[in-house]
Amino acid sequence: MQNKNKPKIINSVTELHRLLGLPKPTHPLITLIDHSEEKQQTELENQQLVLNFYNITIKKSFQGQLKYGKSYYDFDEGTMSFLSPNQVLTVDKESERNKNGWSLLFHPDLIANYNLATTIKRYGFFSYGVNEALHLSDSEEATIENLVQNIKQEYSSTIDLYSQDVIVSNLELLLNYCNRFYNRQFITRKMASNDLLVDFENKLSAYFKDNLNSSLPTVKNLAGQLNVSPSYLSDMLRAITGQNTQQHIHSKLIEKAKEYLTTTSKSISEIAYQLGFEHPQSFNRLFKNKTDLSPLEYRNSFN
Repeated sequence: MQNKNKPKIINSVTELHRLLGLPKPTHPLITLIDHSEEKQQTELENQQLVLNFYNITIKKSFQGQLKYGKSYYDFDEGTMSFLSPNQVLTVDKESERNKNGWSLLFHPDLIANYNLATTIKRYGFFSYGVNEALHLSDSEEATIENLVQNIKQEYSSTIDLYSQDVIVSNLELLLNYCNRFYNRQFITRKMASNDLLVDFENKLSAYFKDNLNSSLPTVKNLAGQLNVSPSYLSDMLRAITGQNTQQHIHSKLIEKAKEYLTTTSKSISEIAYQLGFEHPQSFNRLFKNKTDLSPLEYRNSFN
């Protein structure tokens, strides 16, 4: 009997089709799964799976309303989520499983010899949490559906020298559209995003409220306090302010450093430790990089 506490690792498209009771896949490295065609698999309920694929999923026809921050979702027909390889997911109970939708899965080997193998790391939504899904308008969903069907038609056709080039090009176009639609979501949900921005700024300010910090604030720590993923937080901040989370942290550090340099007689080392730097040299480098002056030069400019 399968131990459901231990994740089941799926390494191939063929293995995944077999697990879901689907026919043999057309292509060994990419597949489009229509979830309505899956066989009933009660033995998979609550089973944790680790898929060695990139996974793009659309779920449709949600029941009821779903909240986003303090607001309700503005679109609830097409809800899109993304997973990168080796993330853990849990299969829903059969009675709760939403089979109205599809998943496009492709193995990293498919894009290994293309620029997309490197640039795919820039699409932060592959690291977003489930609650940070992309909610599509009807026209956006139609655009996505057309691209996905183009990909399916290409990998289902006779393979030739150009097949993989065409598939990867369409994948890249698909991801670029998803990037655009996420940016739209940050804007159309400006109220919810602004609430998150205010909470972020409050938590960052609170970090420096004490007179002594044992370490520097991190993107991961701040995101955890806000109950969002680090990638989502950075992308949201960049969409609203033009700066990612790390840039905001550095701006706050420099702001506090300038305050200490001009209002106290503490040494540069004392200020560095107070801000949370383990080594004063690191503080000096960051300060000069951001201001073109060393901390001492900045202090002396006020004398």
